[in-house]
Amino acid sequence: MKLISYNVNGIRAAISKGFMEWLEAEMPDVIHIQETKAMQEQVNVDMLRMFGYEIHWFAAERKGYSGVATFTKLKPKNVVKGIGNDFFDSEGRFLRLDFEEFTLINSYFPSGTSGDVRQEKKEEYLELVLNYTNELRKTRPNIIVSGDYNICHKPIDINHPEKHEDVSGFLPNEREWMDRFVASGFVDSFREFNTQPEQYSWWSYRGGCKPKNLGWRIDYNMVSTDLAKKMKNAWIQPELNFSDHCPVFVEF
Repeated sequence: MKLISYNVNGIRAAISKGFMEWLEAEMPDVIHIQETKAMQEQVNVDMLRMFGYEIHWFAAERKGYSGVATFTKLKPKNVVKGIGNDFFDSEGRFLRLDFEEFTLINSYFPSGTSGDVRQEKKEEYLELVLNYTNELRKTRPNIIVSGDYNICHKPIDINHPEKHEDVSGFLPNEREWMDRFVASGFVDSFREFNTQPEQYSWWSYRGGCKPKNLGWRIDYNMVSTDLAKKMKNAWIQPELNFSDHCPVFVEF
C-alpha cells in the first residue's frame, strides 16, 4: 500500500498546475488532501473516478477555507466526518476511514500564527486528537494519522531552530504535545527511514524560502507502533511545486 498526504493549499489551484497528471503518475492506493479550500461540487472529480478512486470529502462551512478530502482505491467499511466538536467540524478538519485491518485519519490541524485566540484553539484541537486516538486504539489498534500538523517536532525539523523558539509551530508546549502523541503509541514514519537534516515539507512563499530550502517539516504520516512494523519506506517529494507544501509518502 502506498499512501500520500498532501496539503495542496487549494485543490483547484493545484489541479491547474498539474496535480491530476502527477497523481496519475504516482497512483497511490490512498491520498489524503488538506486545505482543499473548496466544496466537492466546485471541483471536477471525473478524472479521479476514472483513476479508480472513491472520493470522501469534508469541506469547511466557510467557502474557500480549510477542508480535507481522501481519495482511496481501497473500499472503507466505515467513514466518519468530523472529530465530534462543532467548532472544528465546521472548519472541515478531520476525516476518518475504517478498513478491515486498519484506520486512516486525515487531519488539517489549525495554525496558531494569526494570534493568541487561534493558538488556544490549536492547543484545544491537539488535546482532542490525542484523546480521540487514545480511545480509538482500544478497538482499532492499527491507525495512521496523516496530515498537516502545523508543528515541527524537533530542531532538525526546522531551519535555524534558534530563531523560531517563540513562533507558533515550534513552541515548547506544541513540541511537548508531539512527544506525548508519540509516547501514546505512534511512530514518525519519515524519521524511521531518513534522519538527515534539512528535510522539510513546507516553505513560506515569502523571501525566496524554497530555493534557499528555509523550510519546516510539519506534514506527517504518524503510524501506530504495531502497524509501523509493516512499513517499507517513507519519503517526501520537495521538488513538487503545486503548493507551499510538498507531499509526504509512506509505503507498507
